[in-house]
Amino acid sequence: MPTSSASTKSSGPSAPTGGVQSLERAFDLLERMADAGGEVGLSELSASSGLPLPTIHRLMRTLVACGYVRQQANRRYSLGPRLIRLGESASRLLGTWARPYLARLVEVTGETANMALLDGDEIVYVAQVPSKHSMRMFTEVGRRVLPHSTGVGKALLADTPADEVRALLARTGMPAATEKTITTADGFLDALAEVRRAGYAVDDNEQEIGVRCLAVSVPNSPTAAAISISGPAGRVTDAATEKIVPVLQQVAEELSVALSSSGVGV
Repeated sequence: MPTSSASTKSSGPSAPTGGVQSLERAFDLLERMADAGGEVGLSELSASSGLPLPTIHRLMRTLVACGYVRQQANRRYSLGPRLIRLGESASRLLGTWARPYLARLVEVTGETANMALLDGDEIVYVAQVPSKHSMRMFTEVGRRVLPHSTGVGKALLADTPADEVRALLARTGMPAATEKTITTADGFLDALAEVRRAGYAVDDNEQEIGVRCLAVSVPNSPTAAAISISGPAGRVTDAATEKIVPVLQQVAEELSVALSSSGVGV
């Protein structure tokens, strides 16, 4: 799924933007570390950022002292534990920011709207706005599920390399939630190929019998995120899908713009 990438950053020190340059550089280094998998050496950071080694060493020493970076025994640097608390708080806020967009999905589609993130090997639901129908779907915010049986899981993993998907499935297993759950890696990879072709993901009675979900990823989200609608299979029909998917895609684009801007609003 779309994530920030060092390839999109400038190859040298950024020009002054009116902010505090040392802060800008420190956050840039943290992002580069995340893009590299969370652990890097100083020479790698120097090569990718264009900053001189003494400058990087000074910044990293400060980040280590604050707990945002940790120096390993092999003298490489890894992201530190204090970032976990910031990430958890930001994830909760992400759900709060998304609620007006989910509310609009409910208004237009009539079905329950959800937002979910990929957290490690699991899907976690961070926001939901329920349908106004008396028969409606409800997923507790904070609930964790495995990706292979959900529409949001398919949307979030659609662009992940096949070997990484297989490794994830090997770690989690593929237990059957219903008789329609995909339980083989090849079957799941075929489903991801269909998501890429169609531009949206479907959970067709795979997590719960009688329930269908439609999901799309939020492009360029700061963390891998997807939004979905869920409802009774009798309402979320193929005909309804043709009307709902364009709305999902439009709202995902608008949410993407809002999350990447300095202020969030509908």
